Amino acid sequence: MDTKTAIFYVFSVILLFSAFRVITARSTVHSALFLVLAFFNAAGVWMLLQAEFLAISLVLVYVGAVMVLFLFVVMMLDFNVDAVRQNFWKHFPVAGLIGAVIALEMAVVLLGGFKLVDAPQATAQAVQMGNTRLLGIELYKNYLYPLEVAAVILLVAIVAAIALTMRKRKDSRYIDPADQIKVKKGDRLRIVQMPVEVETPAAAGGQAEASTGGQA
Repeated sequence: MDTKTAIFYVFSVILLFSAFRVITARSTVHSALFLVLAFFNAAGVWMLLQAEFLAISLVLVYVGAVMVLFLFVVMMLDFNVDAVRQNFWKHFPVAGLIGAVIALEMAVVLLGGFKLVDAPQATAQAVQMGNTRLLGIELYKNYLYPLEVAAVILLVAIVAAIALTMRKRKDSRYIDPADQIKVKKGDRLRIVQMPVEVETPAAAGGQAEASTGGQA
């Protein structure tokens, strides 16, 4: 076993352990931190495969932005974890069966890519271009339609997440923007006529003398 293979196994073991702790940790903050550790080790595996662009993108985008946002959201929400974990073992068999089916499907699709005998050899021109440029050419030339489909799915997921979190709170005051646009000048201002009451000077002077006499 050479050094590269040993480093690969170290990254893989830590990656599997951190991925397992993401779903088994009792604290949501600890789960998010284990996910950060999993991302770092996945980036290390990609570096061993000479996919520097993917590794750096994983660290910058997911660890540097997405996971920081996850940590802020988890720490700000402070929801009851015990209520979420109720009936966990009741649904565990169904979840395990679905996970096994997904793993088998991924194995059927991905096992064909591990045949190193049929792997294409990179030409001298491709080596000079670099894997980042080759990845962009391959992505936007041969896989443009799947890329657009993935973008639409992510957009739908973002809209669905926003729709799920928009809950009406009883302690918040909400005004419909459509009602604000439809309002007229007469609805904002109402002029009320009231009778005029004028205080006479004599009455004011009598009250002043009465108050002086009372003090004496």
